[in-house]
This record gives sequence, C-alpha cells and structure tokens, in this order.
Amino acid sequence: MQFLAISGSLRAGSHNSTLLRAMARLAPAGISVALYSGLGNLPLFNPDIEASDPAAVADLRARIVAADALLIASPEYAHGITGAMKNALDWMVGCEAFVRKPVALLNASPRAVHAQASLKEIVTMMSAQVVAPASVTVPILGSHLSEDQIVHHPGISATLRGALLALHAAVLAARLPPE
Repeated sequence: MQFLAISGSLRAGSHNSTLLRAMARLAPAGISVALYSGLGNLPLFNPDIEASDPAAVADLRARIVAADALLIASPEYAHGITGAMKNALDWMVGCEAFVRKPVALLNASPRAVHAQASLKEIVTMMSAQVVAPASVTVPILGSHLSEDQIVHHPGISATLRGALLALHAAVLAARLPPE
C-alpha cells in the first residue's frame, strides 16, 4: 500500500517534514510512505494557465492519484495553512485527485488548531475522506527531537504507527463493495 506524505512547510528544518519522514521510517510491513518534495516547485495557482497543465502540477496530481492515501502535515501561519500548501490544494480543486481519497491530517504543534481546522475544511470540500483516528497531533515543536529520536520515542512512535494502521484500515474499508 502506497501513502504519499505532503508537508506544508518549505523550511529545511521543518518539524512537520521531520514528522512525516519519521512516519515513513515507522511504516509497518506492507505500507510504503513517500515524501513529496516538490511543493516549492509548483507555480502560483492561476486559472488562466490551469488548462496548460504545468509539469510540476501534473506530477503532483499523478502522485496523489497513484497513492492509496495521503498524509498531510502543515504548520500554521497567521491562523491558517501555509501559502505553499494552499497553493498546492488550489491546483487540485479542479480535478478529482482527492475524491474519496483517505487522508490523515497530522500536526507537529498543538497550537496549530486553526491550520488543522482549515486544512480539514479544504480537503473535505474536495471530497477527501478525512480519517479521524489517523489524524494526530504530535507535540514535537520545541522538543528539539530529531527524526531518529522521534522514531525511537516509545510514545510518539506508537502514536505514529497507530495513525498509519488506522489509515491502512480506512483504505481497506474503502475498497470493500457496498452492502
């Protein structure tokens, strides 16, 4: 099962990106987590060029479509998601990449409540399936934990594995035929 992880931060030392990289390392057998690194390459959303399907946009859309589920982590800026994350999501509104896609919303800071609410609203409007048991806040902001320390932290690693297993279960449930 293939999960695509998208961090809303372009910062090299991003806690949200570190969280997603740790999740990739903690993925149980049968689950592969790939971190998308092209967020900063997306052009600014412009409906006038949408039909030209810029290469970076087409690449992100193809990765989302190919993924069984998404892991999205975004920091909060000015009570919202980052501009880079909003830009990426704006590019996906006009297609069906998010329709019925299981999504886990993750956060590295318990203070980022507005960003999480905004992110949930946006992806829900795009018809994604937000998986509540897989959507977790892991308070690593200010902890100075490295990726290795997150992976080896008993409580945090258990929470992250639990989120991955919940997302896995949601993907399997979505594949079942309706009764």
